Amino acid sequence: MKELIAAFPAQLEEALRIGQSYSFITPNASPANVVLTGLGGSGIGGSIVQNYVFDKLKVPFSVNKDYFLPTYINDQCLVIVCSYSGNTEETLMAMKQAIKAKAKVVCVCSGGEVQALAKKKKLDCILVPGGMPPRTCVGYSIVQILFILKHFGLLKSKFEQELGAAIQLLQADHKAIERKAKALALKLQGKIVVTYAAQAFEGLVIRIRQQINENAKMLGWQAVIPEMNHNELVGWKDKSDSLGVLLLRTEQDYERVQARMEINKQIIRKYCSNINEVFAKGKSYWEQVFYFIHLTDWLSEYLSELHGVDSMEVAVIDHLKGALAKLP
Repeated sequence: MKELIAAFPAQLEEALRIGQSYSFITPNASPANVVLTGLGGSGIGGSIVQNYVFDKLKVPFSVNKDYFLPTYINDQCLVIVCSYSGNTEETLMAMKQAIKAKAKVVCVCSGGEVQALAKKKKLDCILVPGGMPPRTCVGYSIVQILFILKHFGLLKSKFEQELGAAIQLLQADHKAIERKAKALALKLQGKIVVTYAAQAFEGLVIRIRQQINENAKMLGWQAVIPEMNHNELVGWKDKSDSLGVLLLRTEQDYERVQARMEINKQIIRKYCSNINEVFAKGKSYWEQVFYFIHLTDWLSEYLSELHGVDSMEVAVIDHLKGALAKLP
């Protein structure tokens, strides 16, 4: 796992090369809407991109994490199928529905049944390197999704420069990022990690919680501001030593959101002294997102060491898949 995390900047470089060199089959006529279907480490990239395109796309962009697609899917829709292994059963079922509805279908995978079906139906299928845990390959999926949106005229190429700057930031700051992650792990060791950030980073904080779940085998939850100010904040009523708060911030957070975060800290500190605040480096969205991803991937790895568990092991998921395979 350490080698995979350390190689994240190189993964982004390779993802850029893949996206820039891929030749699309599907004509680039703009769709009426976009639905990305994918789960777990394969689908979280879509959630992060969804936050990025919120104020950029002129058409709706939604993320589906189920067996079934929305009933409005038709030949005017773009459906992006993301399955790292190419064998995710929920995603395969949704892909078949998209094909039946005559949607524009573009796939991102490393092979498997998704690639085979795409080849049979003559669909676009962007291949990324295989053989790794899906949760370590979010860079591949995010970058390909951006290039797909660019192909269909939905997104300008500015993101390519931002990605290049993000890679340079991670390469230059990798030692400091690891040191910060180690320090955070010592503070959050044995805690239920509660992660907060602004709404623009909702996909990111979900990803962070998922990494802590899978790598460190620890529970936690996440929420975003201002939404949590209308419900969850009331739940901070009893003192607890079992919780550790991770508050992710940027200098570009909306001013009233920044004010809310300061007030939130005052309220939460009455019940929990373990509050850890981290400001992102970088000015662009992708610099900040990939900084946080790299930092918290290291955090989840160091928490796994402190927890005495194997960050690569996901036996319970393998058990679930095995049990499902026995069903008719």
